[in-house]
Amino acid sequence: MTATPLPPPAFLSKLTSRAEAVQRVAALKAVGPVVFTNGVFDVLHRGHATYLAQARSLGTSLVVALNSDASARRLGKGPDRPLNAEADRAVLMAALESVSLVTWFDEDTPLELITELRPDILVKGGDYDMAKLAETRVVQAYGGRALAIPFVDGYSTTALVNKIRAQ
Repeated sequence: MTATPLPPPAFLSKLTSRAEAVQRVAALKAVGPVVFTNGVFDVLHRGHATYLAQARSLGTSLVVALNSDASARRLGKGPDRPLNAEADRAVLMAALESVSLVTWFDEDTPLELITELRPDILVKGGDYDMAKLAETRVVQAYGGRALAIPFVDGYSTTALVNKIRAQ
């Protein structure tokens, strides 16, 4: 008995190249406010899911920009991070209901991408001082908002990875 081939999951349509991201975000903005966040999102956990759902609630769509593997390695989280490759992280992110669009960036920060996409709202995790970020200044310069969402206590990818390694 042979398995019947199935079509690819619909959520894969949320993945977009950086080159196509400007047009895709413009289409989302025509519907309502676009929220933007970014990160490595290496090993998804409850804190990520809560954060992303809260971010989405601030607008009609949520764009997530993932650090490329090279960009993630430069963050100093360890020589073997990210554990999951950028393509795998992107697919998992796209599978989340709260996420509308997924793209990635190779720079150390998403400043250039934010300048290109011009989201209505920039959201970061609670450990960021939004007033000190160049990204905040760019978003506010064209009339957007920038805010931090508090962390869900007790959830951290680094802590989770350390716990797994200790087993």
